[in-house]
Amino acid sequence: MKTAFRYFDWGLIPYLEAWQKQESLFAEKLRRKSCGEISENYLFCCEHPHVYTLGKSGKESNLLIDSTQLYKRQAEFVRCNRGGDITYHGPGQLVFYPIFDLNCFAMGLKDYIHTLEELVIRSLAAYGISSGRMASASGVWVDPDGPAARKICAVGVRSSRYITMHGLALNVNTQLEYFDCINPCGFRDRGVTSMQLELGAPLRLDELKNTLRKAFEDSFRPASS
Repeated sequence: MKTAFRYFDWGLIPYLEAWQKQESLFAEKLRRKSCGEISENYLFCCEHPHVYTLGKSGKESNLLIDSTQLYKRQAEFVRCNRGGDITYHGPGQLVFYPIFDLNCFAMGLKDYIHTLEELVIRSLAAYGISSGRMASASGVWVDPDGPAARKICAVGVRSSRYITMHGLALNVNTQLEYFDCINPCGFRDRGVTSMQLELGAPLRLDELKNTLRKAFEDSFRPASS
């Protein structure tokens, strides 16, 4: 069966370079849509060197270190135009950027975010990790209603005319100590986790990429199919 999008693996790529690539495709899809033209949907998978990104509604005070400490940690700080507050990206974390026209899937933005979270929840379950949503926060959480709620996947998107960019970041073998330098997603009383921490061993990223790619293919099918 033909998939509803083209998939590319960017490997390890600087955040600003990936953002620029997204913006270019996002703008082209908007242009073509305004002209009544059909354009392809894309799904990009990648990892980033150490970087903290702040969403358009976030507070810079949630970054707890200064520029000197950023340099020592070989990390960047970037203000971006996705939703949400501050988060961390780095090696061992899988990031997926869908450049989708949601009209192709008869889907609104709320359903889209729910679908992103759901495909991660199902994928984690396949590895024996139970997870879910938290009513007061986006993303995917382990033990979301318990005293030890901890975030394993961040979701932050931008959309215009039902075209999307940015996406989700799943902590697989992530260096979690980098989260100590921020209030993740603006929270001061909730932790973060990774698949490696939950399972007690590192995972193969190529295997996870295939699992998530298949989950996207199952979750995003053309509206006519």
